[in-house]
Amino acid sequence: MTKKYSPGEIRNLAVCGHGAAGKTTLVDQLLLKTGAITHPASVDHGTSICDFDEEEKHHKHSIEAKLVHFEHAGKLFNVADTPGYPDFIGQTICSFRGVDTAVIVINAYTGIGVNTRRCWEEAAREDLGRILVINKLDSENIDFPGLIASIKEFFGERCVLFNVPDGTGQHFTKVHNSLHPPQGETGVVDLHEAHQRLIEAVAELDDEVMNRYFEGTEPSDDEVERLVDEAEANESFTPIFCVSAKTGVGIPELLDGLVHYAISPLQVHHHAHQPADDTVVEIKPDPAGPLVAQVFKTRVDPFVQKLSFIRIFSGTVKKDDQVMTAESRKGIKFHQLCRVQAGQTVPIDEAGPGEIVAVTKIEDLHTGTVLGNWHFDPPHFPVPMVGLAVTPKNRGDEAKLAGALHKIAEEDPTLRIDHDPQTHELVMTGMSELHLQMIRERLKRRDKVEIEVHEPKIPYRETVQFEAEGSYRHKKQSGGRGQFGEVHIRVYPFPAGSDPEEFTANGRFPHVREFKHDKVHNFLWIDSIVGGSIPNNFLPAVEKGFKERLERGVLAGYQVQNVAVEVHFGKHHPVDSSEAAFKTAGSMAFRNVFLEAKPGLLEPIVKLHVTVPAAKLGDISADMAGRRGRVLGMDSAGGDLQTVEAEVPLAEVTSYARALSSITAGQGSYTMEFSHYDVVPGNIQKTIVDKAVLKEEEDEGQ
Repeated sequence: MTKKYSPGEIRNLAVCGHGAAGKTTLVDQLLLKTGAITHPASVDHGTSICDFDEEEKHHKHSIEAKLVHFEHAGKLFNVADTPGYPDFIGQTICSFRGVDTAVIVINAYTGIGVNTRRCWEEAAREDLGRILVINKLDSENIDFPGLIASIKEFFGERCVLFNVPDGTGQHFTKVHNSLHPPQGETGVVDLHEAHQRLIEAVAELDDEVMNRYFEGTEPSDDEVERLVDEAEANESFTPIFCVSAKTGVGIPELLDGLVHYAISPLQVHHHAHQPADDTVVEIKPDPAGPLVAQVFKTRVDPFVQKLSFIRIFSGTVKKDDQVMTAESRKGIKFHQLCRVQAGQTVPIDEAGPGEIVAVTKIEDLHTGTVLGNWHFDPPHFPVPMVGLAVTPKNRGDEAKLAGALHKIAEEDPTLRIDHDPQTHELVMTGMSELHLQMIRERLKRRDKVEIEVHEPKIPYRETVQFEAEGSYRHKKQSGGRGQFGEVHIRVYPFPAGSDPEEFTANGRFPHVREFKHDKVHNFLWIDSIVGGSIPNNFLPAVEKGFKERLERGVLAGYQVQNVAVEVHFGKHHPVDSSEAAFKTAGSMAFRNVFLEAKPGLLEPIVKLHVTVPAAKLGDISADMAGRRGRVLGMDSAGGDLQTVEAEVPLAEVTSYARALSSITAGQGSYTMEFSHYDVVPGNIQKTIVDKAVLKEEEDEGQ
């Protein structure tokens, strides 16, 4: 495809929604109907255009977002097919940064799933237009009026049917246009009423049109298209289209609807920050303007290696251009530009505003990198919370494993790779047990690395609950110059969200000279030294001793947080004192006083949204109670489904997917996100600490 497209001729879409809604099948149908592919594709048969990875073929669901393109009615469509499982929501969030419209697919039989609502919310966060597509209308036992009622309940009254199915199940053979309902035809809902709701919703968007409507004159087709376009861009109107991706019914009407009602790059108001003074500037989709583009997705392909997907917002980029980024002062040369068709790349010479292209083998590009002299607010990714310590199954594969994990972390912003300084283990932290299992499979297939995993590592934290004070003298004399340093400190609880200036105000620390706030650990350092009892040149060493202890922990080897430490006195020796001595004294003083301040463990609490059949609510509530969880509320999820919102310790739900499947016979689904840290109950804390002490003793004995 070599044709050049103006911004008004481009439509960038992300097809998203809950698992099993038929998103990938829908994208395959769009490609088939527009001639982008010539043979039918099937997820079930492993021939889908988008689900081409072996893991996806085996599991029969998408694991990462894939990009395809096609032409229809003179428009270029770039479409991201995103996974439906909440475990892979990071792929959807990445894709949203590159598109202008979210096409949210709803399973007509199961209704609004947990991830349907999540996609709606994430699309709103990115200011995307939204179009709803009701799929699988060829299924039996569909309550269509009830589904429409639940859509309006959850997503608002401005969700309006643009077409109506003539039936459901085997009787679904065509759709009727709500704007121009055919005479003498019937649908699963009243066609005249659907038409009136559509016209009323459109007329309300313009006072002049509304006045004419009340006088008996309906808006013209051009007025409807203009008003819906404007309303879509302002997130105040949502079209609903009806299809069966499996049979192809409704697909031509959906394609035409996407031409008219999906947002074009001309309608989007993107804003970027100027690095010099952080001024916010609106970016115009001008081919002659300055280059503003962003890498919104990274894929590591076994054949082309690293593939960076780029959305262009302004300016034009050409093959062999030298492109500037904030991270690379000398610029980056684009040797080749490509359009991507799932697993294939097609070379192109240049691309302008609104287009999505890819470049290969550029190590300096990462997800989020901005091209040009600008920066954007970063996407909001959920915090990964489920960790596994990993080791290679074969000796000597350590470097190979580290490299493979680094590649996967480049592709997946919701995967974190850390090196545990206490255990010297690699720890991969992801969204769920399923998420990490897919990564294990990818490591084995793509990178030929098999791994062994240890039990999930819960990111506990250590803190104090009372004030305490004490000191430590480090003194050694073994001939020649000795070691001497004495540090006196007070330790205070410093709760999350505390303001350092308020904490140190009102004469609480009458001799305070300075304070510093470490936001990572929420640690407050307070210097109240009087009279030079610890010389200024040794104070950084004392602080370094504190910070090393923050990382190593005191009780059970976990990071320390929410603590303030005041250094108020000390002693030094003109000959024997050194930075090393004061660093040791600071570390040991911290340890000793920490243990006197009623130390405790904090555990991560996650928020769960669990969607299950109504008959299983009692079982879910009882299970939550057994996991030390707290049910916050319940909501209808459409049809016979209910969504339970609960807070529960992460340690109790690391393998929740299996438990939920057992409780609901596979009919339940859930999302999980970090909420806050809370104090671990005493009996559980004792078990964790005893286990850590035993492991430390075993390690020392080896």
